[in-house]
Amino acid sequence: MSRLFQLNHIIMRKAIFTLCAALLMAAGTASAQSVDTDRFMDTFIENFNSDRPEFFNCHGTYNYRYFPNVPSLSEKGSDVMVMRIDPTTKAGAGRGPEIGTKKLTHFGTYTARIRVPDVKKVQPNIGAVVGYFTYRMDKTFGLSEIDFEWLIADPTLIYVGTWTGPNANQRVGRTIDLAKGKILYTIYRSDADGNRNHNITGIGNQPETITAIPDYDASKRFYTYGFDWHPDRLTWWLVHPTTNEKIILWDYQPESSALNGVEGFDGIPKSPTTYLLNYWHTNNWPVDTNPKSIEAPAYPYALEIDWMKYEPYVEESQTWITENNWQ
Repeated sequence: MSRLFQLNHIIMRKAIFTLCAALLMAAGTASAQSVDTDRFMDTFIENFNSDRPEFFNCHGTYNYRYFPNVPSLSEKGSDVMVMRIDPTTKAGAGRGPEIGTKKLTHFGTYTARIRVPDVKKVQPNIGAVVGYFTYRMDKTFGLSEIDFEWLIADPTLIYVGTWTGPNANQRVGRTIDLAKGKILYTIYRSDADGNRNHNITGIGNQPETITAIPDYDASKRFYTYGFDWHPDRLTWWLVHPTTNEKIILWDYQPESSALNGVEGFDGIPKSPTTYLLNYWHTNNWPVDTNPKSIEAPAYPYALEIDWMKYEPYVEESQTWITENNWQ
C-alpha cells in the first residue's frame, strides 16, 4: 500500500468520523429540544377555518357564543372566529365565551390578530373586557398569567401585565393610551402592603415613552398583537397597521427578585400555563377614562379573531422544567 494511499485513507476515515459525530450531535440536540407533545402544544397557528377550532377548546355553551369560519363583519375577504357575549350572563371573568389551548404552553412568542367589539357609540358605559392571555394556577409555583386586555368602553387604551404568586395577588402592569402616545402608569403591587400601587422605574420601565398611533382604536380594525415570554423578560408589542413596524408597548425586565419585599416576586410568570382568549362582562372594573363603564351588555356584541399563533422556546422551557423539577 503506497504512502499516498494510506494518507488518503486516513483523511477519509477522519472525515467520515467527523460527519458521524456531527450527525449524532445534531440528533441529540434535536431530541433534547423537541416538544413533549403529550403535555405541551408545539408550534401552531389557529386560523379558525373549520367548524371547530383545531388547537383550542371552547368553554361553556357552544351555541350562540362561538362562530368559527364565518365572513368577517368588518374586513371584506377574511373568514374569522366571531364570539358573541350573552347579555343575560352574570358578571365575572370566564363567564362569557372563552377559548383555551388543548394542552399546556410555556416560554415562547404568542401572537394574534384581533378586532374588539365596536360599541362606544351604541353603549358608551358598557362594562365588558376582551382578554388575550395565559392562565394557570400551579400548586407549587402559583399563578402563571400574562395579559393583554381591552375595556371596550374605550378601545384606545391597552392594558398589559402579569399576575403571579401562590395567592394570585402579585401584579405588574402598564396601561397605555396608544392613540395619544401616553403611558398612564407602570406599576407593581401585592397584598404585602394592602395592594398599594408602586411605580416601576429603571430597567422595568422600558420604553419610557411611546409614539402615538393617532387613529389607534382596537375596535375600528384588526391589529396584530403579541408578547415574547422568557424566564427573565417579557415584551408586549403590536404591529403597526400601515408600516408593519413592531411597536414595543412594554419591554419588562425585573428590577428586583423581591418586589414589595416579597421574596420571589419579580413579575415574570415561570411555570407552564394555558393560552386563552375570552370576552366577559365586568360590573366593578371601569375603564380609566370612564368611571361609569360597568353596565351589562345590552346586545350580543361581536368580537372577531382572525388567527392565533404560538411558537415555543423549547430550550428555555426544558431548562426551567429540569432545574425546577416541574411535574
